[in-house]
Amino acid sequence: MTSLFDPMPLTRGPAWRNRFMLAPLTNLQSHADGVLSDDEFNWLTYRAEGGFGLVMTCAAHVQREGQGFPGQLGVFSDDHLPGLTRLAGAIRAAGAVSSVQLHHAGIRSPKDLIGGDPRGPSDDAETGARAYSTAEVEALRDAFIAAAVRAQQAGFDGVELHGAHGYVLCAFLSPETNQRTDRYGGSLENRARLLFEILDGVRAATRPDFQVGLRLSPERFGLKLDEQIEVARRALGHGGLDYLDLSLWDVFKPPAEAPDSAPLIDHFAPLERHGVRLGAAGKLYSAADCRRLMEHGADFAVVGRGAILHHDFPNLAKADPDFVARALPVTKDHLRRERLGETFVAYMASWKGFVVEDAPSGDAQAA
Repeated sequence: MTSLFDPMPLTRGPAWRNRFMLAPLTNLQSHADGVLSDDEFNWLTYRAEGGFGLVMTCAAHVQREGQGFPGQLGVFSDDHLPGLTRLAGAIRAAGAVSSVQLHHAGIRSPKDLIGGDPRGPSDDAETGARAYSTAEVEALRDAFIAAAVRAQQAGFDGVELHGAHGYVLCAFLSPETNQRTDRYGGSLENRARLLFEILDGVRAATRPDFQVGLRLSPERFGLKLDEQIEVARRALGHGGLDYLDLSLWDVFKPPAEAPDSAPLIDHFAPLERHGVRLGAAGKLYSAADCRRLMEHGADFAVVGRGAILHHDFPNLAKADPDFVARALPVTKDHLRRERLGETFVAYMASWKGFVVEDAPSGDAQAA
């Protein structure tokens, strides 16, 4: 069986040095205008130094009005190019492949953050979002494509399209949040049209060796498992995709729609891949968890919490097959040593049970 530590060649672009991908993690550390901060630079490059095969940025918004979080990295303006260029170069120098996750929060954009009503596929009473016109959908498509070109110009090896978690591309996929009657609504083919137009556009506008990934989630936000499997099947056979990143919350739990069936990963792993690599995220806290994912047919493991706690999670897993990420809670000082800036530390402290203020003997109780 393929080892977690074997290099992973892809259809396009450089091979990853191993099967570990840094999950695209919200960290709130960049400047208000979307310009990369030193804290975000340090957080990401330390994970490249720690052995990850692919280092993915946080969700980076492709339009100003698509911002989802304060301190979110931007990729919608050439003003972002100096910081992005610096970041891409440092990730490469540390031996990792680099990618920008392209994101638009859609109906999940907070009004007070974007200075107006959010937008989405349809009017949404809960969030106050208004529906895009057809021309606005086309402009959104073009913004994703332009952001990919900007990431390429900055020197990144590729991009990932964020199609998960109720954000704009996911909201178009969902029959619950997409009630449109034009060519972007109705059937699954129409609801997926925007996603595949963006994929086509990115592939046409970027160089032949530019890697393009896609993140999908199969649950919540009105999504239907059978539809998401079909979207994944179509993406794998599209010809323009290099890897599919499944955000499963818990890789080994059964689907909410079918609690007596196989784990979520088993619903996707058997799909014909046409050379596209398949990975997944969801409670991968140990070397054994990552090996188990590979045993279920994945090509790579997407690590989030473990990478927050250990910048060198891949190296630790390689050195010790029984490695397990440290238990929660951890101290703020531990997170600072792992090069989380103060804003990121405060954000993690807002997660119940993640951070303890201090420990009687250094970090002993958090080990």
